[in-house]
Amino acid sequence: MPEPCLKRVRQPNNIVSMTRLPQSTPPTPVKNSWPLQDAKARFSELVRRACSEGPQHVTVHGREEVVIIGVNEFRRLKGSQTGAALVAALQASPYRDADLEPARTSMPVRAVDV
Repeated sequence: MPEPCLKRVRQPNNIVSMTRLPQSTPPTPVKNSWPLQDAKARFSELVRRACSEGPQHVTVHGREEVVIIGVNEFRRLKGSQTGAALVAALQASPYRDADLEPARTSMPVRAVDV
């Protein structure tokens, strides 16, 4: 007599359930938002809009991943590489004449056999 067929019980896929992100409310759409596929297909328009309209947000699977900005905005945010602003701020400090020399303390020295 042949053995009866065993009924396969479908087990949940634990790996997928462990790595899946919890469901949350979808992010609020941003005015200048581009899905990645659209951003790739219409890159020239994306760049033009970043220069004329301001930052353009690129999403991947519905999540914001990058923001494209014009070079003038980038330079403004990046600041000066010269450090002139830091030097000016230090020179304008009311504590400019403060003594920053650390106090020196004597340290014990062990004897060395020569």
